[in-house]
Amino acid sequence: MAKWGEGDPRWIVEERPDATNVNNWHWTEKNATPWSKDRLAQLFKGLKIEKDGIECIVDNVDDCTGEATVNNRKGKLIFFYEWKLVLKWTGKLLNNSNLEHKGKISIPNLSEENDLDDIEITITIDESNDESENLKQFMYNIGRDVVRKQIALYIKELKEEYSKNLILPKKGEENTVVSPKIKQAGSSIAAEANLSNSANTVKASDKSGNNVGCKLDVRTLRMAVEFNCSANDLYNALTKEDMLTAFTRAPVKVMPTRGGEFVLYGGNVLGKFEELVPEKKIQQTWRLKNWPSGHYSQVVIDLEETKNNTQLKLTQTGIPASEYDAMTTNWHRYYWESMKQTFGFGLSISGLW
Repeated sequence: MAKWGEGDPRWIVEERPDATNVNNWHWTEKNATPWSKDRLAQLFKGLKIEKDGIECIVDNVDDCTGEATVNNRKGKLIFFYEWKLVLKWTGKLLNNSNLEHKGKISIPNLSEENDLDDIEITITIDESNDESENLKQFMYNIGRDVVRKQIALYIKELKEEYSKNLILPKKGEENTVVSPKIKQAGSSIAAEANLSNSANTVKASDKSGNNVGCKLDVRTLRMAVEFNCSANDLYNALTKEDMLTAFTRAPVKVMPTRGGEFVLYGGNVLGKFEELVPEKKIQQTWRLKNWPSGHYSQVVIDLEETKNNTQLKLTQTGIPASEYDAMTTNWHRYYWESMKQTFGFGLSISGLW
């Protein structure tokens, strides 16, 4: 069996001797991770927050885990960043004991999927007492707004720095300045989005005042399939390493636990299990390797066993609109038909719902 996506000309970027990306049509990508780590450290180290006799200073960035990339597709820039930050801070009451108290600022979800006001910022104190709790409350009420302003500055500078020279002039425009269109990656996808002929759109905005003004088109796929087997057999076929290996005809990596990763079809399909209910439900973050860096769809598979068969309902949200038709075909070809042939489940009825 061919690997998922193998042979589909839309997934192949033709190599040219002059390395030209004609009319900026293909994906080009810049790694912004090293720059981002340095800039985040600079923006937060030594940051002073002072008001009404209280002084707090961010000592350093204790943890900076994640990545950032910038992509050009069809002359549009798409920014992906996902960071987990932990900042150490020291504070004191200037008009009181002047004793220093230490704490942490945790930012677990700094990403393009969250608006600036939705980014979670948690304030903690190392040792609790009357003074330290006053400082903690000050950092919660005042300090978080200052931290958000620094985050907004990082996002603004990321876009400015990596908009340079990523969009190449088209043929005949070699001596002109190309103004890139900036396209922000989509925010969260509604799990119950309706399937229609028109694509769902996810608007991206920057609440720091810079409206990026572009959209990422995504689609939602719903599919219902009946198998002549038990719900337990079907659940195992989708989660057990030996059964996945059998019907994909390729080595697999799978950890069927919440948060466990899976890699299928030679690395072309990958993601994580978000929820597992034996014989009932499988929820995954799911992507194809060739999708834009950092973009995942959400896959929910519901199983319902009846007297004669088991019905599987699949809902996949966040599919790039250009990939929708191929996704419909490939679920049937590489999953349902292959499982029927391998295990003899006998596919009775299938279709969209």
